[in-house]
Amino acid sequence: MLKLRLSRGGTKKRPVYKVVVADSRFARDGRFIEKVGFFNPLLPKDKKERVGLEAERIKYWLGQGAKPTTRVARILGENELVPMPVNGNNPNKAIPKKERNKKEEGKTEAPKADAAPAAEAPKEEAPKEEAPKEEKK
Repeated sequence: MLKLRLSRGGTKKRPVYKVVVADSRFARDGRFIEKVGFFNPLLPKDKKERVGLEAERIKYWLGQGAKPTTRVARILGENELVPMPVNGNNPNKAIPKKERNKKEEGKTEAPKADAAPAAEAPKEEAPKEEAPKEEKK
């Protein structure tokens, strides 16, 4: 499967990324088919030199079935080449890992106790009433 993804370059603690078209089985910084842009995260967001994309080639590869990764989709969305993807929601990310594990342990015990009453509830429901049918003359 073809992917539009970032390939890391630069030096230690000074990353610069190439936007490349590559087979998903190849290594991140390994073999790729074509370089279609670059991304420098160290520059401010308002600078033009932060992102450089070859729009025509990107549209071509998207037409050939290449799928952008989440980060590349956001970069392409900001440059109006594809629709902006929806933001993901990971509320656990803000919680420290130790506290997150404690909450997960508490959650696994609670559904077991709630599962029994929930299973009985549908049995107690009254049967649905049928609407009166119209008679044909």
